[in-house]
Amino acid sequence: MRTESARALPPTIAIDQPITALAPMQDVTNLPFMSVISQFGSPDYFFTEYFRVHVQSRLEKPILESITENKTGRPVFAQMIGEDIHHLKRTTLELLEYPVAGIDLNMGCPAPTVYKKRCGGGLLREPEKVDRILGELRNIIPEIFSVKMRIGFEDQENFETILQLTNKWEIDLLSVHGRTVKEMYRSAVHYDAIRLAVETVNCPVLANGDVTSARRAREILNFTGAAGVMIGRHAIRNPWIFQQIRDYESKGSSEPVPLYRVYDYIRALFDHLKKPWIQERAQVNKMKKFLNFIGQGVDPEGRFIYHARRAQSEDELFSICRRFMLEQENGYFADEPYSGVVARPNCE
Repeated sequence: MRTESARALPPTIAIDQPITALAPMQDVTNLPFMSVISQFGSPDYFFTEYFRVHVQSRLEKPILESITENKTGRPVFAQMIGEDIHHLKRTTLELLEYPVAGIDLNMGCPAPTVYKKRCGGGLLREPEKVDRILGELRNIIPEIFSVKMRIGFEDQENFETILQLTNKWEIDLLSVHGRTVKEMYRSAVHYDAIRLAVETVNCPVLANGDVTSARRAREILNFTGAAGVMIGRHAIRNPWIFQQIRDYESKGSSEPVPLYRVYDYIRALFDHLKKPWIQERAQVNKMKKFLNFIGQGVDPEGRFIYHARRAQSEDELFSICRRFMLEQENGYFADEPYSGVVARPNCE
């Protein structure tokens, strides 16, 4: 196994530390979210929401803006999802006209509306097609070509075959979510499968799935031997997690986050996501998909999530936030999600 890509990956924020990446999440990892995350401690790499690729597809402007208008200073990988080789090639060439760090192929999204079209995680049922897609794209991508995948569709039958295909086509970075498509987010993460990927492929591997804290990231890295971690839902909950990982790696510990800083995070998210043409109630409801995750670290009883889910106006929402985050003397955000406080997962 080689530990470096033949085509050098972009430098990390902290030299000689594990790579950290924000996982691509549809309707989450847009330009406003990337901008907010960067205020609290950027990951080394950002990945865009996926560009849908089909016969009529064009580069979606809001996703493209997360590349062209990105002021975070961090590399941005453009992710695609699709199964039509001709149009995947067309889209790749279009994306290469922009300042992308690399092209990423989604072979992991578990949404039924996606895999039923033989896209995302659905490709894991067809190693022969994966072979053709990787080969055709590798031939036109002169720089970094990365793949994000799960460990199988219903089981791991094709996993090792597809890992060997990433070697065959000299993939430069592989992100592995340690569940099958059918397992969605319900099962325990199969970190042994991620370790198998690390032992098999010739490129750096990012471990993805339930990376809940800096301490947990180190445990996963120790077990899998991965080159870094990719974090999705738990970066929505805790945008400090990337800096906490860097602190933990350098000092063996990371500082707890005061609850008043969680208020600042929610305020920044609301302001960045706010659009003049969106009605106030709709804007508040849009925030709730973020608050579902953030609330996992606010209080162990889940009272914040309970009340926040019922807010109807900006004033009501921030009144709830002030009560739980600014009126708590010496309150701190939990490093790990509180047990029993459940969020609704997004496609990661």
